[in-house]
Amino acid sequence: MKFKVSNQEKTVRVRGVVMAAFALAFAFGTITQAAAQKIATPATPDQITPPVGNTAFLIGHAKGTQGYVCLPSAPGAATASWTINNARPEATLFTTFFGQDVQIITHFLSPDTHPNGNASNPVPFGSATWQGFDTSRVWAQVFNGADGKPASIPAGSDASCPNTGSIACLLLTSIGNDKGPTGGKLLADTTFVQRLNTKGGLAPSTGCSVATDVGKQALVPYSADYIFFRGVN
Repeated sequence: MKFKVSNQEKTVRVRGVVMAAFALAFAFGTITQAAAQKIATPATPDQITPPVGNTAFLIGHAKGTQGYVCLPSAPGAATASWTINNARPEATLFTTFFGQDVQIITHFLSPDTHPNGNASNPVPFGSATWQGFDTSRVWAQVFNGADGKPASIPAGSDASCPNTGSIACLLLTSIGNDKGPTGGKLLADTTFVQRLNTKGGLAPSTGCSVATDVGKQALVPYSADYIFFRGVN
């Protein structure tokens, strides 16, 4: 059965699509403008606070999973353990816009295609990645402080990281940045990323101990706040 669509109905539909596109463009433009403003950040311990000369410009509230794979504890070992130091993040970051949660960034693991001077050589096969709605990207790894130790604090040890039994809170340094294909630059100048207020995400305590467990996978729900910094102009 065929239905005829009047010219008036077509016009209304086209007008609706155009208005939706304008609304979306306005929202993205407003978020981008808001991102250009300095934002308030919580006090954090020195080891996870970015160096002087960097200022926060964007915060995203993440919901997603930390992915773990069961691997041998050592080559040829009869024991196994979860890949705690190389968890695979998959999350969506939101910000509040006119009282509504709006997706602004996706977080995942991907190859660093535009490494900077902080990247190791060779570049890791996959690095923590944040991609904005304008497709600009930043890749980052845990920052090493002046003492050479990873910039990390245990969950439950500070007001900025209050939830015991969750993944650690971190300071990460950019190891690569990239503008979007149409010139998007929301994350293109990111220098540091803080992961705060973590909840959940720890590797399972069971299910990976012997060689027969190798190959098992686990996706553990988590949430966190990610704060993005860039150099002061």
